[in-house]
Amino acid sequence: MLEKKNNVYNHEIHIRKEKLINMKNAGFSFPNNFKINTNPKRIHQKYDQKNANELKTLKIKVSIAGRMTRRRIMGKASFFTLQDVKGKIQVYITESNISPEHYNKNFKKWDIGDILGVIGTLFKTKTEELSVYCSNIQILNKSLKPLPDKFHGLSNQETRYRKRYLDLISNSKLYHVFKNRSKIIMEIRNFMKKHNFLEVETPMLQNIPGGANARPFITHHNEINTQMYLRIAPELYLKQLIIGGFERIFELNKNFRNEGVSSRHNPEFTMMEAYMAYSDYTDMMKFTENLINRIIKSIFKNTTIKFNNYYVNFNKPFHKITMKNAILKFNSEIQLSDLNNLDNLKKIAISKNIKIEKTWEIGQIENEIFEKTVEKNLIQPTFITEYPVEVSPLAKRNNINHNVTDRFELFIAGYEISNGFSELNDVEDQKNRFLNQIKKEKQTNNKDVFYDKDYIDALKYGLPPTSGLGIGIDRLAMILTNQNNIRDVIFFPILRQLKK
Repeated sequence: MLEKKNNVYNHEIHIRKEKLINMKNAGFSFPNNFKINTNPKRIHQKYDQKNANELKTLKIKVSIAGRMTRRRIMGKASFFTLQDVKGKIQVYITESNISPEHYNKNFKKWDIGDILGVIGTLFKTKTEELSVYCSNIQILNKSLKPLPDKFHGLSNQETRYRKRYLDLISNSKLYHVFKNRSKIIMEIRNFMKKHNFLEVETPMLQNIPGGANARPFITHHNEINTQMYLRIAPELYLKQLIIGGFERIFELNKNFRNEGVSSRHNPEFTMMEAYMAYSDYTDMMKFTENLINRIIKSIFKNTTIKFNNYYVNFNKPFHKITMKNAILKFNSEIQLSDLNNLDNLKKIAISKNIKIEKTWEIGQIENEIFEKTVEKNLIQPTFITEYPVEVSPLAKRNNINHNVTDRFELFIAGYEISNGFSELNDVEDQKNRFLNQIKKEKQTNNKDVFYDKDYIDALKYGLPPTSGLGIGIDRLAMILTNQNNIRDVIFFPILRQLKK
């Protein structure tokens, strides 16, 4: 059955190629001079409410282009659908209006998927469907492969991601998802600039991958014969700019981490990082809340967003709770005294099938328990505060409790969306944390840790009191557009190679 289907498919491709050869022999040269003056979406928005008599009086002439996606030939007349990424419209064509020769020798031999240019006049059919009465038509490009499933859409998820162009042709809703992603990014930029932040760029290729604890992608610079790394975060470069005198800066760009591929992670992802001098993490929490609310209200015109089976309410002030209290809230069997006892924490982790390393201290195990038992329950916008020092190597210690840092993470619908903190500007503390981190990672045979001497040297000149923020754009877009998989908001996600 499959072989028969493949034979039919290959035969259709062969016929289409023959048609293109014949078109070229007849003078077809992939015309590039057809101009449009509107599109199907604009036509519907402007003229759907007009009745047949009004359209007949107005005599509105349009020039549009797109793919032919459906066709119904009825002898000397035909109806077909012309579609672009924003919408579609029906076209009525007759041999008397474009010439019998053009209609029979050309149009009737064209295929579903071909890109056409159409000039005609708007009218309404007897069934009140807004249509274009074609007076001129030409083929702009030949589709050599048939569209998937006779244009009923792609059902295979892998094919959707690997051949995004087919997904876009088949799924009209996808355009709106990516349009909203673009709007989210534009709104972030507008908000940052409105609050006097300067957009900057820092290196993608780095001598040392710093700013986060993650496995880097490794490359080699041939000219200078040096191993280099795709950045895992821009943080240390951005803070050097704060040291240099900038007070409000942000970067919205790509990061790369040579780690998991899943519905929540893509090795290449988009982040916005921002730094604000003479502020602390509480200021940045307020700023983050205002930014998210601005995006919601400006783009979605609502304060409640549906994600899966949840309704996320952004109208109320975001909830704030410490990591310890969040663990206690969602783990009734755990006591506060357990969170301060290394042996008890290890037993709790084992009972919950949480894998821990021998070198881990209280803060690292506490953080792991939080991630495995609490995160998924944080549906409404929630700031988690007081992260342990052990998992916050770049954050400033709390002045009262030196075991925790002045750090927050924002969770929405069970996903971590942003991370922020008061920046550590005590150079000796920072140096010791770097060295301690390297020592521990070496004990676990992890070689992907580096000591950034240049950053430590920069800190010696003095980093002003500063707060920082990182927002995962892909995850934010995924939640706000109600998509279950991060790949659904990335045009070309990283995928495993198909087996040959």
